Amino acid sequence: MKRPYEITILFRILATEEETQAAIDQVKAWIEKPTDDGVPQGIVNKIDRNLLGRRKLAYEIDKQRDGLYVIFYADVETNHLTDLELNLKVYTPVLRYLLIRLDEEASKASQPSASEA
Repeated sequence: MKRPYEITILFRILATEEETQAAIDQVKAWIEKPTDDGVPQGIVNKIDRNLLGRRKLAYEIDKQRDGLYVIFYADVETNHLTDLELNLKVYTPVLRYLLIRLDEEASKASQPSASEA
């Protein structure tokens, strides 16, 4: 059963915008990874790069003083979270991440309405 999650990821500042977008696309691909029968294990409803954006960090992480916060709103299978977290832990562009399970009301509020799409 897919449940709504907010996945906040702190990316390191990469050299180009294309590299940053490639890192974001890689995380999205991990969330939406299909099972053997072709059904995606997650659905990304919204990606928000502007809410927090680029920020100066309170302390240095892996010799990085700045970071880019990106928030993914997604519906993910609970048994897929272990694989997703493992990928996030070893992926070099990701400095930190936080997975939060949302309740149903918060999930509906975070999804874009038909007029926004």
